[in-house]
Amino acid sequence: MLAIMADPVAEEHVSQASELCCECGQFHLLLDNHLYNFQDEVDDELICHICLQPLLQPMDTPCGHTYCFKCLENFMQEYNFCPMDRKKLSFQQCHKSSLLVRNLLDKLIVFCPFKAECQQTMQRCELEAHLQNRCPGFKKYRSELQRKKNPISKGKEDPPTKVETNTLKDPEVPSGGSSLVAESSAAAVVSLGTAEPGLVNPAFEETEEDLPQRTSLVAETTTIEIHREDPEEELGMRIVGGKDTPLGNIVVQEVLRDSVIAADGRIAPGDHILEVNGVNISSVTHCQAVSFLRHPGPVLHLMVLQEKGFSSKTAQQDSTSATNREVIHVTLIKRDRSEPLGIKLIRKTDEAGIFILDLLEGGLAAKNGKLSRNDRVLSINGQDLRQGTPEAAAQIIQTTESRVNFVVLRQPGVQLSDPVEDGSTSNNSSSSSSNGGSPVHHRRRLDQNHYRRKSNYQKDLPQGYISHEKTVAIKKEPKESLGITIGGGRDNKNKLPIYVTSVQPIGCLFRDGRIKRGDVLLSINGIDLTHLNYYEAVSALKSNAASHSVILKALEILSLNSTEPSLDIKEQGFSWSPLWITWLGLPSYLHCCQDIVLSKGNLESWGFSIVGGFEESKGNQPFFIKTIVPGTPAFRDRKLKCGDEIVAVNGVPAIGMSNSELIPMLKEQRNKVTLTVVSWPGSLV
Repeated sequence: MLAIMADPVAEEHVSQASELCCECGQFHLLLDNHLYNFQDEVDDELICHICLQPLLQPMDTPCGHTYCFKCLENFMQEYNFCPMDRKKLSFQQCHKSSLLVRNLLDKLIVFCPFKAECQQTMQRCELEAHLQNRCPGFKKYRSELQRKKNPISKGKEDPPTKVETNTLKDPEVPSGGSSLVAESSAAAVVSLGTAEPGLVNPAFEETEEDLPQRTSLVAETTTIEIHREDPEEELGMRIVGGKDTPLGNIVVQEVLRDSVIAADGRIAPGDHILEVNGVNISSVTHCQAVSFLRHPGPVLHLMVLQEKGFSSKTAQQDSTSATNREVIHVTLIKRDRSEPLGIKLIRKTDEAGIFILDLLEGGLAAKNGKLSRNDRVLSINGQDLRQGTPEAAAQIIQTTESRVNFVVLRQPGVQLSDPVEDGSTSNNSSSSSSNGGSPVHHRRRLDQNHYRRKSNYQKDLPQGYISHEKTVAIKKEPKESLGITIGGGRDNKNKLPIYVTSVQPIGCLFRDGRIKRGDVLLSINGIDLTHLNYYEAVSALKSNAASHSVILKALEILSLNSTEPSLDIKEQGFSWSPLWITWLGLPSYLHCCQDIVLSKGNLESWGFSIVGGFEESKGNQPFFIKTIVPGTPAFRDRKLKCGDEIVAVNGVPAIGMSNSELIPMLKEQRNKVTLTVVSWPGSLV
């Protein structure tokens, strides 16, 4: 028998951690965080900077940092400052993180800790139910534990379990595992809506009334039912993301005007699509998500996660009165673009958004009769205006050819407060009228600051992509057509290269077979096509097609991990375009960059989140904009979009940086930052 001198501290630890935790399936002390074995490396944004592990019950500080509930509580018992920036802090000033952050933590994929008996993976939030109801390893462990507690009745019946029982008794492994249990992960994470039983934390109390000015990021999960008269009509939105990209989730990039989604008015850019007709698409590839969303049918059920912006506690309490409000959809039809609607819009002094001040007598809106004074405008033609301005609304109305779809919020009996004056007359940027002309103030100039990606900004192709350049020489009759249609052009809002949208069954290129739909055209007979706009490219192709021989240089982009869905949108003219994920494989020298300058106040955040960057297991990945928060500088600027790639920050290339390197660089910028981005159009569904 081996004699061991007992350490009283170790004995105390063993006594508290002698059984596996029924929630995470690992050995840990009762008051310590749960432990999990994560399938993938966890994003640095989800790491607590006290324990350096994934966040557990995440808590936000007023200075913008996030820590585990227990880590911060223990730290604040000894100190009165934030661990990151050492600003003065009390625990009561902190509040739980947004629903979006907690959902992201809940969706982290973990391994079952009983690897010997169970090789399943699941979302973190599903592990406890798996252990209690389905895991053969945990069931076996509980059986062994029961035998250990009742050795007289059980010990003689099952002698083969003696080795495993002895292993569980081993006092030298207080936080390790037995042969039944996988080694503990170095990372621990759990995301709960309330504090652990027995812990009192005012910041986790939803009824808390102190600190009314405290702000938090508000997000809601909503189920939306979309109806369409033609079951095959496209929805009219562009999406980005997918589990095969750093974005992970499927995110709405853009809602097209006069589309089914725009007419409904409830889905906005930045919304995360979680389910389609009851099918969870939060962890599917981009192409799979496109197939689900393109599936025809008269009714479509979507579950979306929508960020509502930063909200004070007072605003959150006010929102409880929303049950008395009514969301109303109104469509006004103009005879031509210049016809006025006869609506005056204002801002309020005490509430974000824009409101209807008046309906001009004899105007289109007054004749329609469905809009009223004090209606809050939520969206126009699918453009989110919850944090918008009267000028933005007027511009949307003025550029619309015919149908103007309003979604408004109405609360009976509420009178308008005084509009914001901004030290000027009522016809300034605080108040606009949709009477056909521009708002009285000058229009914002369109940003023309696009340029080819610089050599020091260029990167290798992401993993999983191959680009193949091909030269196609064809002998043809002078009058014979090439037989292709094209899209793109540097006059396109995304500054795309020229690409083939179809190869017609007549023409020499169809007969040759080497040029395919989706190929990027580089040159024809030595004439560079990569810098031309659409009409210049059409002219160049037509003029050179009149000769006896044509030499085309083209680029074919191949994704090794994804295939386009077999279900294509019904083609009408030039409606086909490559999927968003295809553009990610375009070589850097064909990219067009844009500089976006954001400005903010001292107490504001920039209002966007990023994913991507260098990881040991995945190498260099591009940085992408994942979310843009309503009411923030990034949202108000309206140039940055979800799915945009960040190329540089203030001229410093982002290539090769890790997430933990780029995020501090962005946070260091006080009032102004220049983001160099490449923007690809999302996949149309």
